Amino acid sequence: MAILLNEKSKIIVQGITGREGSFHTRKMIEYGTNVVGGVTPGKGGEWFDGKPIFDTVEKAVEATGANVSLIAVPAPFAPDAIFEAVNAGIDLIVCLTEFIPVQEMMRAYRHVKNSSSRLIGPNCPGLLAPGIANVGIMPGYIAKPGNVGVVSKSGTLTYEVVFALTEAGMGQTTCVGIGGDPIIGSSFVDILQLFEDDPQTEKVAILGEIGGRAEIDAAEFIKANMTKPVAAFIAGASAPEGTRMGHAGAIVEGGQGTAAEKIAALREAGVRVADNPEQIPQLLK
Repeated sequence: MAILLNEKSKIIVQGITGREGSFHTRKMIEYGTNVVGGVTPGKGGEWFDGKPIFDTVEKAVEATGANVSLIAVPAPFAPDAIFEAVNAGIDLIVCLTEFIPVQEMMRAYRHVKNSSSRLIGPNCPGLLAPGIANVGIMPGYIAKPGNVGVVSKSGTLTYEVVFALTEAGMGQTTCVGIGGDPIIGSSFVDILQLFEDDPQTEKVAILGEIGGRAEIDAAEFIKANMTKPVAAFIAGASAPEGTRMGHAGAIVEGGQGTAAEKIAALREAGVRVADNPEQIPQLLK
């Protein structure tokens, strides 16, 4: 089965009438995702493509029973949107928004961790459970149901590897983009634990990049806890020190967070590390 999402998931979109929110809501509905409504303050009582709009998340939850929220609002409003979703009792919050200031995200992160909610993101592509639901911006047509779990910092890397897996006849249980900001709601370790506990997930692909130590933590977790085969790819191997690779968290300073360091840790943990993303299916066969 998929992790985090299932056939009973009821999704609302915070920012459903905005440019990004409306575009991706339509794509989610086209995929078959159970979008039950949206939230835009001041537009409560209106409709969007047959879905009711509410002024607050609390009202949306009361009316629809929503348990998942996709946040697609501008950065100045995103931290408050996370707070609102947590306070309304949303189980799973997926935040697409980028450029949230670190200090504001730290405040939201603490609020999430002191609750029963789980946050994916921010600055992430969301998650896709093939054949079940697409909550975010992943192109659903590249995936198919199967037994491989995919977790990644990068949206584009996720798409590339998922497509390669599908082309190789290897479907996926869930594809999760955790985001590449310095402060994110769910780490590699968090998602790896879910894949380890999921009986349908038999293999895992992890896609990382330079900067920070998230992949080092993942390697330590894999070595100590995982029983399933894992393949990995680390982006940015040729990046000079001090170069930022697209994500705010992907920066190497003082020799820490290099691709070589992460690859060595993963290999020491028994992970098969690819030289390029297209090798992932071969390494998992």
